Amino acid sequence: MAALSQLLAHIYTMTLVFFTILILELVIFVRSITDTISDSGRGRPITTKQYLKLIDEKNPVSRFKTASINPAGFSDTCAVCLSAFEDGEQVRKLKCKHIFHKDCLDTWLQQDSATCPLCRNKVLPEEIVVKFRQHRNQQTEYEGSDEELIFLLSALHGNYIRRFL
Repeated sequence: MAALSQLLAHIYTMTLVFFTILILELVIFVRSITDTISDSGRGRPITTKQYLKLIDEKNPVSRFKTASINPAGFSDTCAVCLSAFEDGEQVRKLKCKHIFHKDCLDTWLQQDSATCPLCRNKVLPEEIVVKFRQHRNQQTEYEGSDEELIFLLSALHGNYIRRFL
């Protein structure tokens, strides 16, 4: 009798795991359909890599040289990190003529709107920033793939099943 109840418990657990995975697959399928429909009207989000590439195209990186700066009205420090520029460092010079360390400015542009930290002139068009924010907001929801989520849940159910064996 104990063997029969243990067998029924295993069948129940396996059925529960099967239907959980089936429901997850349906949710993933419905989400992919709705994302396809909603993306057709507004364009696809821009990934961080694409965003940084657009920044680089609009404001290429150069090496800092002390001799090449105009002493009138030029600050010798990065306004983001407040560190002095050193010869050979990678810097970005914006169209507004403000200069920043490459990494400092890239971080600023990813966290804030795409504007100069000093004068707030736009560095990238607003539609690009909106598409990047869409990508960033999607990333905060869940950063793994759907297959990883299914694997994780099936592994959790596997641990649950082993407790009863």
